[in-house]
Amino acid sequence: MTSASAAASAHDDLKILLKYQASAIALSAQHELLVIEKSRRTGITYGFAADAVLTAAPAERPDNVYYIAYNLDMTREFIGYVGDFAKAFNEVATDAAEFLFDDGSDEGIKAFRVDFPSGKAVIALSSKPRSLRGMQGKVIIDEAAFHDQLSALLTAALALTMWGSHVIVISTHDGADNAFNELIEEIRAGKREGHVMRLTLKDALADGLFKRICLRTGKAWSPEAEAEWEAKLRKRYGSAAEEELDVIPSRGTGVYLPRASIVAAMSPNLPVIRIECPQGFELQPDEYRTDFVRELLEEELLPYLRDFDPLRRTYFGQDFARVGDVSPMAFGQHDEHLNLIVRFILEMRNVPFREQEFVLNWILARVPNFCAGKMDARGNGSALAEYAQQKWGATRIEAVQATDKTYLAFMPKLKASIQDRTMLIPLDEATLEDLRMIKLVDGVPKIPDRSVVSKADGAKGQRHGDNAIALMHLRAAADEDVGPMEVHTTGTPRPSAPEMSVSMRGFGSVGPRNNGLAF
Repeated sequence: MTSASAAASAHDDLKILLKYQASAIALSAQHELLVIEKSRRTGITYGFAADAVLTAAPAERPDNVYYIAYNLDMTREFIGYVGDFAKAFNEVATDAAEFLFDDGSDEGIKAFRVDFPSGKAVIALSSKPRSLRGMQGKVIIDEAAFHDQLSALLTAALALTMWGSHVIVISTHDGADNAFNELIEEIRAGKREGHVMRLTLKDALADGLFKRICLRTGKAWSPEAEAEWEAKLRKRYGSAAEEELDVIPSRGTGVYLPRASIVAAMSPNLPVIRIECPQGFELQPDEYRTDFVRELLEEELLPYLRDFDPLRRTYFGQDFARVGDVSPMAFGQHDEHLNLIVRFILEMRNVPFREQEFVLNWILARVPNFCAGKMDARGNGSALAEYAQQKWGATRIEAVQATDKTYLAFMPKLKASIQDRTMLIPLDEATLEDLRMIKLVDGVPKIPDRSVVSKADGAKGQRHGDNAIALMHLRAAADEDVGPMEVHTTGTPRPSAPEMSVSMRGFGSVGPRNNGLAF
């Protein structure tokens, strides 16, 4: 059989699986490390039993599969699934056999295996890190949150990826402080390479889980029957339903960023600049509005633009508001140690749409080496983001829709940068309040859907974590691999940036206006 026909055959075999089971298998082929946080009894392990057969049985490029559970009953169940799939796929295989796996100890490990004529096998083992020493093949670690030595086991498993193998880590949660949840947070924060797949009960139901249950049990499916089944299931789980079914680690609610961590990453020498337009300003003539805003920018902002390092790239993040909340823009550059320095945050209140566009273009035309920005594209913010993309390029400006997926991708990186003190932000009470507004809502770090009245910025208006979103977008934009825009000079010399001589608190050199002051 050719590789193309083998791939086609494997694709046909996987049609018996539900969509999310097939998607998990596809992701495991794309990533050396795939972590799946899942609801109870969604059949992910069952799907990977099918994949194990299709990995070990082919005549061309077969590979061993090592399944590692934390108890013997799980290994028996998995190897039983493997035997069932081998028969369903018409693959020649030995019957499942129990044996003692030589792990280098005197007593060995009780294990199960199914062998194929390809010379490869599916082997189900208990949870011992040394089990994988010297082995080669795909590794599946099941219910990882309940393994006693997950970190050591994962270290041993990842050694197999050096020769092209893949590691799949599957589990429901067992608390926010568990090593499994810490692994997920490391991946989402960019501290560890890998990919996270999140599968809640609702995700599984949307892909047909209850329909499959009805098919297996001989019951008639209906939307009403599915809703009743889910309601009864949640009632049985009681207070544990969020963790067991909704993939929310217990004790994983509340404040996302501790106050002490935020303050430690703040500098009094980095400014927050606030401009506010008077009531009725939007009804004034165009020239008046433009002159008014330009004068504010030249007086309040221009001196800080001169503090940018002219040799380094510039990024920005924005959160849009027209009335009520603050509409901030955060601009930053990396220093020589690749720490992200937030050169300033500009907060706007009651600034009309056209003038917000003017402000952004005015700044981008003056910062050095502009590379990338991410803008809030919810509601009316989509228009401003679209105008910016048209002027500065869609490859440099991303219009971001705030979804749970976006928050899961961006917020952990912001948190890691602040806690690791690789991002320096202005020392500002309102910014501190905004960052403290980030909460874990249903397992997702985001700003809850409510604004609060705050006087921290000296105004009487409300805030909605606005600077936190702008900083999140700035942090994400600074990860973009985009070169600076080409600039053609008019021949008029620009004021040079001051010497970058301040190095304090582990952040390297920054260029605040009052150079020489300690952070």
